[in-house]
Amino acid sequence: MLNDVYFPSHEVTPLTMAVIAKHDENGNINTTVLEEQEEYFVEHSPSKVIDYACKFFGSSLRGRQDGTRDICGITHKAPISIDPTSGMYFFPTIAPTSPKCSWIAHSHVNQVMKGPGRFTEVVFKNGKTILLEVSLGSLLNQVHRTAQFRYLLDNRIKYLQKQNADVVAEPFA
Repeated sequence: MLNDVYFPSHEVTPLTMAVIAKHDENGNINTTVLEEQEEYFVEHSPSKVIDYACKFFGSSLRGRQDGTRDICGITHKAPISIDPTSGMYFFPTIAPTSPKCSWIAHSHVNQVMKGPGRFTEVVFKNGKTILLEVSLGSLLNQVHRTAQFRYLLDNRIKYLQKQNADVVAEPFA
């Protein structure tokens, strides 16, 4: 049985579109998990929810960030792969150390547009939208950096799979 100390009641899955920071009436930061069909409230910060998800798949947020740095050199606001086999790539909206940081699932983003004032609108593939208090340029940069990271990591995985297929296909001497 999973230990609730490490795993919250709701897991990040391939259906998760965003893990969004929300202020409660006392000024505490909690999280709304936006799924394709529903939303969940979680009493942890978004980065903690992402860390739990990484731990579920055998690493940690810090470990995933280190991996991103090693693969493509991104050190600040690094996109991560929670689980590359199921396509779960997320990027932070601001520095992940900030409790106001939200995380967006790259594969669910359809469009990023200028919103009102200092806000940017994210339109997901299912038509849902969210407004984030981050500049359009910053969010577009995060989308592009995540695409580059996905490309590089996917190529590594494909290369290793090909190498393993070649080794398995060799006859015994």
